Amino acid sequence: MRTSYDTIGVDYSDLRKPDSRIEQAVTEALGPAESILNVGAGAGSYEPADRCVTAVEPSAEMIRQRGAAAASAVQGYAEDLPFGDKTFDASMAILTVHHWADKEKGLREMRRVTRGPVVLLTFDASHQGFWLMDYFPQLVALDEAQMPKMTDYADWLGPVEISPVPIPHDCTDGFLCAYWRRPSAYLDPRIRKAMSSFWALDNIEDGLARLARDLDSGAWARQHGDLLHLAACDFGYRLVATT
Repeated sequence: MRTSYDTIGVDYSDLRKPDSRIEQAVTEALGPAESILNVGAGAGSYEPADRCVTAVEPSAEMIRQRGAAAASAVQGYAEDLPFGDKTFDASMAILTVHHWADKEKGLREMRRVTRGPVVLLTFDASHQGFWLMDYFPQLVALDEAQMPKMTDYADWLGPVEISPVPIPHDCTDGFLCAYWRRPSAYLDPRIRKAMSSFWALDNIEDGLARLARDLDSGAWARQHGDLLHLAACDFGYRLVATT
């Protein structure tokens, strides 16, 4: 079965390189776990290289892009993990939960097969303030529709700790908010190609034209220039880890 990432994922590994600062936060949350399951694993971003990792990924295109040193990958879905109860010391899911057809079932499956921590990098749709939403307000509705609420995680996984993940100004992982201090990047179709949110939007031309005009006229800098002095900023990304 083809997935959206069989299309979106072309050249994905070239545009979405793990950021070392985010990687450190994920690794710390995983603790000393030796066996780790990565669900919705994509091309292998943020998988600890010094652990025994098993990857589950539905997209054949994404599996194709996994490097030679990446963990072995099983083609499958979060909602039906092909493993026994408590098989892994820890499990992880990085910027993927919003793509799952049944988020509750997928997270309960992760909890079922994991002895220790379940670690997720996700987005809090209730967080407001990212300037890109001014140009593409439909992103707000998209996030509210596809992102679990922060309270859902405890309901589905048990007690969790939720921590903000500030995004560095030079973030190397090209997800939606990665270019918050590099606004002209959003005008580049190659960069937008690796952002699943843009694939879900219609009629983005008006927003792109407005952004281009505001960058040329200096209007963007006048309104958001204070961001240019920040090294990192919180735009709603959250690390969720069971306790």
